[in-house]
Amino acid sequence: MPSDTRTVIVTGAAHGIGAGIARHLAHAGWSVACADSDADAVQKIATEIGGVGIGCDVGVESDVERMVAVARSRLGRIDALVSNAGISKFEPMATTSLASWNRVLAINLTATFLLARTLAADLKTARGAIVTIASTRAHMSEPDTLAYSATKGGIVALTHALAMTMAPDVRVNCVSPGWIDTGKHGPLKPSDHAQHPVGRVGRPDDIAAAVAYLLSEAAGFVTGAELVVDGGMTRKMIYT
Repeated sequence: MPSDTRTVIVTGAAHGIGAGIARHLAHAGWSVACADSDADAVQKIATEIGGVGIGCDVGVESDVERMVAVARSRLGRIDALVSNAGISKFEPMATTSLASWNRVLAINLTATFLLARTLAADLKTARGAIVTIASTRAHMSEPDTLAYSATKGGIVALTHALAMTMAPDVRVNCVSPGWIDTGKHGPLKPSDHAQHPVGRVGRPDDIAAAVAYLLSEAAGFVTGAELVVDGGMTRKMIYT
């Protein structure tokens, strides 16, 4: 691999937003290590973009350490991390078990800490960057989204804590998507698009473009920030 090739790990890269980020960065010239618990699907994405596919449960410390070691070996070095992996399990508070709560926290929040800690030396050497993926649910909620919303609020706070901890060598920023159509909820209605101030529901490429900006030198004066990418919905006052 040429010495000037930028390298990045993208977690949760097998589907949806993560796959969109991996494709976008590869198209922009990055060498991408794609990590996901769905090992077969992530290998397909990696093959498609000429990257490295690694099966990994980011909620397990030993698996994170193994994945980083494989990525480091295959890519030669690590310049950046996109901590995107996440699960959503919406359930009533009364029936939410501690095991279920802890699993969501492990994947959505603790994993970012584990990844940052494991990659700290690599990223400092590279004077690299981390982008975390939170959600507008860090700021607004629906019923029965307790664990998910808690983790996304935690990601926003962890982002600025990491930014201060890893400064000045590593920039750490966050993207908070709103409604992004990944196809898993079926066809969209005209009203779904119309409710957004920009006139449409988001696409994975919208998030990928924001991530690419935050990883780039163009964002060299940006750290500890949250970039909300939601078509304006969190600024829209709604009465019913």
